[in-house]
This record gives sequence, structure tokens and C-alpha cells, in this order.
Amino acid sequence: MSTPALSTSEVSAEDFAVIRRQVHEFVREAVVPRENEIMQADRVPDDLRAAAAGMGLFGYAIPSRWGGIGLDLTQDVELAQEFGYTTLALRSMFGTNNGIAGQVLVGFGTDEQRTTWLDRIASGEVVASFALTEPGAGSNPAGLRTRARRDGTDWVIDGQKQYITNAPSAQLFVVFARYAEPEPGNPGIAVFLVPADTPGVTVGPKDAKMGQEGASTADVHLAAVRVPAHALVGGDAAAGYAAAMTSLARGRVHIAALAVGTAQRALDESVAHAAQSTQGGQRIGDFQLVQAHLADMQTGVLAGRAMVREAARAYVDGTDRRIAPSAAKLFCTEMVGQVADLAVQVHGGAGYMREIPVERIYRDVRLLRLYEGTSEIQRLIIGGGLVRQAVRRS
Repeated sequence: MSTPALSTSEVSAEDFAVIRRQVHEFVREAVVPRENEIMQADRVPDDLRAAAAGMGLFGYAIPSRWGGIGLDLTQDVELAQEFGYTTLALRSMFGTNNGIAGQVLVGFGTDEQRTTWLDRIASGEVVASFALTEPGAGSNPAGLRTRARRDGTDWVIDGQKQYITNAPSAQLFVVFARYAEPEPGNPGIAVFLVPADTPGVTVGPKDAKMGQEGASTADVHLAAVRVPAHALVGGDAAAGYAAAMTSLARGRVHIAALAVGTAQRALDESVAHAAQSTQGGQRIGDFQLVQAHLADMQTGVLAGRAMVREAARAYVDGTDRRIAPSAAKLFCTEMVGQVADLAVQVHGGAGYMREIPVERIYRDVRLLRLYEGTSEIQRLIIGGGLVRQAVRRS
């Protein structure tokens, strides 16, 4: 098995400031004005996709030697806050390439696998999907039913994946499958690189979702899908569970930062509305209860921003790659749900109308508490981790 790549940044603080400013301007000037267009068409326009690819956004978290920009997680979370300021479909378009799918290859792939795929993933030529979730196995990979068996030098995979982000447009699936029954020290899960055009791979119709229009998910069916030995990530079947857990932990910090960005947008929309709208001839922002709502929203945003930055720092320096990511994801995704609810309240009846940003935000952020591990799973990880730490110290 290859050695996991380090999480260090290849980009100086000065250069990153330029990148962040460019992303900030792209989001606010190019994407925000077209949010309703994206919502109504349920797709991100081709010109915005091309612009994102041209800026390197499909590979900003992939090391430069494999075609990316090479940002570490402390920089990733700053960009995630920018992406969160607009429709979450934008981030979803390139999120799996930089995140849970791409990072499996960065951290666990063989040199051959990285060379074959990462350049194309970083450029946006290839969209990679993380095929972990399935009926009966979502936030806890230990419940996987998809099976992989050896047949000569090949592997044959059978199973069904569910709610797979970017599946309708993916060229590569990073598929998690059980190759052995779990036993102490070995969960029996392997990871395979499965091109979308492999015989036996079928992608179902695009899911109809509550929100996040423009971001697509679908089922993926695998029927006697045959892949060669070099499709096994890392060349080691036992690496799969570690790959899943490491990628999910990193992704949880990213999602937490995304939530902070969305909460900031909801707050900004609410402050602007409170400052401009009147009730009975009085500006609603002068009402103390409206101010109290805004205060609670601001407090959540500030706390969340500090938390994701600290969690990202701990992940990069290796001091905490389990409890802090889960705590940040839990707090920030719950926080943005509360902020979105308050934003609708501040807007009154207008907040319930389609094409008003806070209405879309209210629907979009509900998913953040589910993927990359539900809030309930995060609580188990945090609580169990704290107990295990105490036992080890005793």
C-alpha cells in the first residue's frame, strides 16, 4: 500500500489571498446573480462550469504534481466559506473531485492510479463520484452490502449505491465494497476505481430532491462489474475502511465551513431586509425582537467560523483528525439550520416565497445535517472518542 500523501499546502499566504479574492469575486459577481436561473433549470450553466474549471476549482485541493493547486485544509475551509455564500450546486459540481473522491486517491492511491486519474480530475475532464452510501448503509460504512470477490486476477463487484453525488455526470466511481466478513482489526472493506462506462454499471434517473437544485444525485447499480487488479485502490484490499474514514473526516471540516458561508449569506440577506423593510411605518430592524434574531445569527456565524478554522488547523498538523472534524460538522450544520430558520422569520411572508434567497437557503441547508455523516453519527464519534481517550489515559 502506498503512503498517504501529506496535507501540507503548496501555496503561500500571499498567493492564497489572490486565489481567495478571485473566488470571492466569481461567486458574488458571476454566480449569485444567476441563482434563480440555476434553481429553475436544475443545472449549473456550461459557462459557469467552464469558468470554474479555468480557475482550477476542480482541483484546488489536489497536489500540484497531479495537476491541482495544492491547498491544504486550512485554506480549503476559507474557499468553502466563499462557495457557501451562493447556491450549493456550485460547490457540489467540483466538491467530490477535491473532497471525498479525490482525496481517496491522493491519500491512498498507488502512483499509477494517481498518475492515471488525478490530472484529469483536477482539470475537470473527469468527474469522480464517491460511491459509499447504499440502502441500509449510510453514515456507517460498516453496514456495506455491496460485495467484491476475486475471480482470477480480477475483481467482480455486485451491489447498489444510493444518493451518489454527481453520479449522472461522473466518469469515475470510487466504489466501496465488502470483500470479507469483518473481524477485529479488519472491517473487510475495499475501494475500487470503476470507470462509469464499465459493463454492468448503470446509473439511475436523477433524484428529485427538496433543495440544492443544480446538484445531482442518483442510484448506481453494479451487476457483475469486472475490474482488473490495478483498480484496487492502494493495491491493498484492507486499505478501504481507512480510506473512507480519512476522506470523510476531512470532508466534514469542509462541509462545516460551507455551512458557515451559507449562514453568513442568510445573515447578510436578513440584515439588509431588516434595514430596508418597514412595518406600520417603522423599520423592522428597529424592533428589538428582530435585533435579537440577528444577534443570534451573528453569534452562530462567528462561533462556527472560529470552530472550522481550529478544526482545519488540528487536521493539518495531525493533532485531531477525528473528534474535531465531527464536532465542527455537528455544530456548524446544526447552526446553519437555525440561522436559515431565523432568516425566514425575519423576512416574514416574503421569506416563504420562491426566488427569495433565504427560501432557497432554508431548503438547501437541510441536507448538510445528513451527508458526510448525520448529526447523530457525529455525536457518537465525539462521545465515543472522548471515552476512549479517557480509557487510554487511565
